[in-house]
Amino acid sequence: MSSTTLITSRVFVTGVKVQVEIGVYRHEIGRLQPLVIDVELDVPTDASDRLADTLNYEAILSAAQAVAAGGHIALVETFAHRLAERCLADPRVTQARVRIEKPLALAPDAIGAGVEIIVART
Repeated sequence: MSSTTLITSRVFVTGVKVQVEIGVYRHEIGRLQPLVIDVELDVPTDASDRLADTLNYEAILSAAQAVAAGGHIALVETFAHRLAERCLADPRVTQARVRIEKPLALAPDAIGAGVEIIVART
């Protein structure tokens, strides 16, 4: 490949399960609830075979766990934005797609509800 060729890798982690104090209703305050998280990060890459030149999957998992451990969050949208911001803290990440599912939100009438956001570096 020529030196002007830019390759973008989409690094992803799916099905991350975290317990979070989340929600706006009285019955949700002070109570842990499960979230299921999918994250995709666009990162410019080359054909390197060195771990240091890649974005480690564990960084995505750690970011989700850190947001979950940060105390009560009212909305899944807020959780998604905080997680995207943590992912974009790595200067190599050009875009983050974060999908949050709250399985108990409409139980037993629905399997889940949630939000998906896409945040791009400007």
